[in-house]
Amino acid sequence: MNITHLEHVIIALVIQFALLPLASASVTGAIAIALLLGREIAQHEYRLGIQRGWEWGETLPVGMFEGVWRGWTLDSALDVLLPALACGVVAVVLSIKRRRR
Repeated sequence: MNITHLEHVIIALVIQFALLPLASASVTGAIAIALLLGREIAQHEYRLGIQRGWEWGETLPVGMFEGVWRGWTLDSALDVLLPALACGVVAVVLSIKRRRR
């Protein structure tokens, strides 16, 4: 585990709590994770493009869903999975607290 995993957890929780007045904790957690997942997929697409000789101003030589299924490392997977776990725990805890009221 490195510092980026902790940073992603903090960012996801900030997004989740910022959106909490607008929707339930599970919905806001899903939104936060979707943002982080999209960011990781975009990073994979750029990394693949650079490996293929892509430069700024050119069309990215990457297939439509190639960033989804190529280029994932343990580090990039943990950048999404750990925030998902944290947001899930927050959603479960807040759900239990609401039921007790």
